[in-house]
Amino acid sequence: MNGGGTAGGMHGGTTGGANGSTDDGGTTGAAPGGANGPDPGGPGEPRVAAPHHIAAPHHIAAPRDIAGLGPFFAFDVHIRPVPGPPWRPVREVTRDPAVLLERAALVRERLAAGGGRPPEAVEPRVAASVTHLGLAARLLSPLLALAAVHRAAPDLDLDAAHWQPVLGGPFPLSLPYADLADLGRAPFTASGAARWAAGLLDGPMAELAEATAALSVSRRVLWGNVASAVNGAAAGIAAAAPGHAAAAGRVAALLLDHPRLAHSATGGRGGPRGPGGAPFRRTNCCLIYRAAPGPARAVCGDCVLTTRR
Repeated sequence: MNGGGTAGGMHGGTTGGANGSTDDGGTTGAAPGGANGPDPGGPGEPRVAAPHHIAAPHHIAAPRDIAGLGPFFAFDVHIRPVPGPPWRPVREVTRDPAVLLERAALVRERLAAGGGRPPEAVEPRVAASVTHLGLAARLLSPLLALAAVHRAAPDLDLDAAHWQPVLGGPFPLSLPYADLADLGRAPFTASGAARWAAGLLDGPMAELAEATAALSVSRRVLWGNVASAVNGAAAGIAAAAPGHAAAAGRVAALLLDHPRLAHSATGGRGGPRGPGGAPFRRTNCCLIYRAAPGPARAVCGDCVLTTRR
């Protein structure tokens, strides 16, 4: 998301005032689709991790149309050998506690600066939760888009996926070419989709949650972050490409109804409204409101606290 965005913009905006903070590329700021448009460099142009350029038109087409949904969905493509610096394996976030701790510290500084306060004014667990929300949203958004637009179910291999840990916007993300080789060829069956959802949540998302829980963040909050990221991605797809809204909603519902997330939110599934017009609402809070100074603290548009104000 863009620097200086508002808390919770990826999932429906804020209430109670703006915080003006960002974390890493995925927590606070504009919606994860359509709000900021594609990254600079041409409308919808994919970024391919140099020097491992992929020339096959079929495989470039998927990143290009996914990138057209907005910068939060864009991703690079790499082949083995894996890209070198500044690319780093995403696995380091869950394997090396120092990496996640360092990122949370930087997010803490950004959150504090947004309110004109020193880093010590922001609780470490708040920064850790916001960091987790950003990471989850950035990793999940391209996968949901591929499932909705291409009926593809690529795995998220944390060893093979690479990132550049920059702040102030959606961080660069590169996915392995091998995981995209069957786009448009392998059928996305109901049983296959269920296995994909379970593998995604029980695998990399569970690992990310466990790594962040070590920073004193409630697992309930962390799984609420994942639910919010899923719904935010689906809403972003619907806003940027209305023709794919129904498919995005179905993919989001598949994830949100999984036991890992089933109790993390109520109401809408994959959009702002659910059956009977009930809005998507988390059953917990990402805690970002605690980073804002003064009594007029911002809460995200899907936050449980919006029902208590």
